[in-house]
Amino acid sequence: MIKVGLTGGIGSGKSVVARLFQIMGFPVYVTDTESKRLTESSPVIRQELTDLFGEEVYQHNKLNRALLAGCIFSDKSLLVKVNSIIHPVVLADFVEWAVRQQTEIVVIESAILFESGFDKKVDSTLMVYAPETLRLQRVQERDGFSVEEIRKRMNNQLPDEEKCKLSGYIVRNTNHEPLIPQVETFVNYLLHGK
Repeated sequence: MIKVGLTGGIGSGKSVVARLFQIMGFPVYVTDTESKRLTESSPVIRQELTDLFGEEVYQHNKLNRALLAGCIFSDKSLLVKVNSIIHPVVLADFVEWAVRQQTEIVVIESAILFESGFDKKVDSTLMVYAPETLRLQRVQERDGFSVEEIRKRMNNQLPDEEKCKLSGYIVRNTNHEPLIPQVETFVNYLLHGK
């Protein structure tokens, strides 16, 4: 089984590429979704977040995301601590999930693939690249965020140029180059070396 780490900045189209993998029959572990599930269900995460922030970090048995966000976005050292609590649990969950899959390729999709260390547990990395102006436009249309809000989120991730250098393979999502043939070429390369 080949484990692929799929990444890309906000608005790059990595979710579209993830969907293409699913259509091709390859399961995708979406770290954003799974980390939200695990912050609710993992006793380890719950205990460590409660130790760090107090009982009010969980209300009505649910994570108080507003409280957590307010704390970590105003203090980078708290963000590092929270990530050091959540990321190992998510990574272990991915490894267990991957073992249960019955396909030649499995994919872990993460905007922070390299920052989180998830890239250490995969065999190949795929970066979805789109120019910043196009990414800004997509996120504004999709989410209605201001340019300032989007740039704030972009600044919490490695710059795309760095991700491109770290990635084994790059797919360009520029609206001028079709995505499907690029993903098919990548899959053929993984499975057949061509």
